[in-house]
Amino acid sequence: MKKYDVAIAGGGVIGGSIALELARAGLRVAVFDRQKPGQEASWASAGIISPAPENPGMIATVELAKCSAALYPEFVALVEELSGQSTGYRRKGTLEAIFSQEAKEELSTIIALHHGLGLKAEPLRAEDARELEPALSDELQAAALRPEEASIDNRLLTPAVFEAAQRSDAEIFPASRVKGIWREGMRCRGLLLENEKVQAQWTVIAAGCFSGTLGGISAYAPVKPAKGQMIALRTDDLKIERVLWSEKVYLVPRNDGRILAGATVEYVGFDKRITAGGIAKILAAAIELAPDLQDARIEETWAGLRPDSADHLPILGPTDLEGLLMATGHFRSGILLTPVTARLTREWITEQRVSVDWGRFSPLRFAAAGAAQRAPA
Repeated sequence: MKKYDVAIAGGGVIGGSIALELARAGLRVAVFDRQKPGQEASWASAGIISPAPENPGMIATVELAKCSAALYPEFVALVEELSGQSTGYRRKGTLEAIFSQEAKEELSTIIALHHGLGLKAEPLRAEDARELEPALSDELQAAALRPEEASIDNRLLTPAVFEAAQRSDAEIFPASRVKGIWREGMRCRGLLLENEKVQAQWTVIAAGCFSGTLGGISAYAPVKPAKGQMIALRTDDLKIERVLWSEKVYLVPRNDGRILAGATVEYVGFDKRITAGGIAKILAAAIELAPDLQDARIEETWAGLRPDSADHLPILGPTDLEGLLMATGHFRSGILLTPVTARLTREWITEQRVSVDWGRFSPLRFAAAGAAQRAPA
């Protein structure tokens, strides 16, 4: 029987980063994944690092997101040093484009919201925005510049994280399907694989949208997959420096010259098929934002499955089973929240305290809700 200090279910960038943190703290750590690590949401993401809330419901994550974004330079430096690999980190900011006829009022609201949340944002006239990013449409009415935001090439980051984790003595087990947790009374003893048990003092569930399918986990992590379709474009004549964002689409430049466009949000189960309607929607919005993209070559299309919780907030922290922690439900913020999720998980396991309050994201919020629903009237 394999025995570890910590067993992690899920080989995405979050599971790998938790393993890296814990291994560097001197713990014996193992990651188990049903396939080669990093092939699900971590591979499909756009890699945007923005603490700005996409909607009012996401304001609850802003402090956590600010902390994670602030950790990124140190996190990237560590991963690149240990792995010897580049991660494609670009700290060039985001430009949010506004097309509405009420652009002045909308821009004022956006700037006030960001400043109220402690986020840097600068109002720009349309002509000033186009001077920064000439690819922007002439139909642009105004823009907000978020100068401190960044992006990262997640397809470079994830293998670099796992290389760094292995060089720090974490063990990685691909093709090791986790069936559920090994529970005895009110203690989690480890993981149940298809043909063996793995014993661990601490067990971390970081299996993304598959977390809720593991035996014994659904009460803590009722996550469902939210499909996002994406396109990689390439053009010889168009240069975009920053992440460009509109209410319909985002464009993310990569260091290799590609421009990523996405992404839809679809609740269609575990279906990752590319659809004509999804691609048409992305292309139309991308060309509206940057018209010269109509001549771009389509290099690749793909879809990924984000782990979405019932309230669209992350599921982080200890459960009422001794030794069991959740690190899932990150929805559209998995890459963004990777460093802080790894840091807090390591702090809890090694020190039984955390440096950022994660109580709002406790997995017990779902277990309590489920118990209330089952209680007799």
